Amino acid sequence: MSRIIVIGGHGKVALLLAPLLVEEGHEVTSVIRNPDHAAEVEAGGATALVADVEQLDVDGLAELVGGHDAVVWSAGAGGGDPERTRAVDQDAAIRSMDAAAAAEVPRYVMVSYCGAGSDHGIDPDNPFYAYAQAKAAADEHLRASDLEWTVLGPSGLTLDPPSGTIHVGREGSGKVSRANVARVITATLGANSTVRRTIEFHDGAQPIDDAIG
Repeated sequence: MSRIIVIGGHGKVALLLAPLLVEEGHEVTSVIRNPDHAAEVEAGGATALVADVEQLDVDGLAELVGGHDAVVWSAGAGGGDPERTRAVDQDAAIRSMDAAAAAEVPRYVMVSYCGAGSDHGIDPDNPFYAYAQAKAAADEHLRASDLEWTVLGPSGLTLDPPSGTIHVGREGSGKVSRANVARVITATLGANSTVRRTIEFHDGAQPIDDAIG
C-alpha cells in the first residue's frame, strides 16, 4: 500500500483515478480548491484536502505532500487566462516538485499532453500557446529533478468508456479516453520501469501494462 496525493482531485481524470487506486489498496488524498467538491471526491474513496496550490509556497506545498509516497499532478488552470495558466500549470507545478523533493516524497507523476515540449510548435497567437509553454517548462523542471518522475502525455481527451488498451508513441489515433488515462496513471505508479520516462499515448490495441512496460 502506498499513500498517494492527487493534486487537482476534482478533475475528470482524477475522479476516475481515485477509485482505481483505492481498489488497489492505496490511501488516496485528493487536493481540491472548492470545499463544495469534497463529497464527490470522497464518494470515490479518497480523502479530500482543501488547499489552493496556486497560493501555496514551496514550504506550504511540502507540508501538503509530506507523509505521502507519491504525487500525481493532474491540476490545471483550464485555459483562458494566460497569466493564470502560467501561475498554475507552470509555477505551482514547479513549486510542487521542489516541495516533493524537500518533503522526501520520492515518486512524482506529471499528467502533461502528447506533443508537449519546447518544440511544441504552437503559434504564439494561438490561445493554446500559454498552456504549451507552461507545460514545457514544468515538464523540463521535473526531468531535471532527482525525483522518481514519469511524464505522461495523453492525446486528445474523450469521455469514452475505458478500453484498457493504448498505443504508446507521439503518432497515433489522436485521442484517448480519460478513463484510459486514469488506468495508465494507476499502472505507472505500480511499474518501476516507468521511472524517468516520458510516455505519450493514445487509445490503441495494446493492453496498458504491456504498452507502458
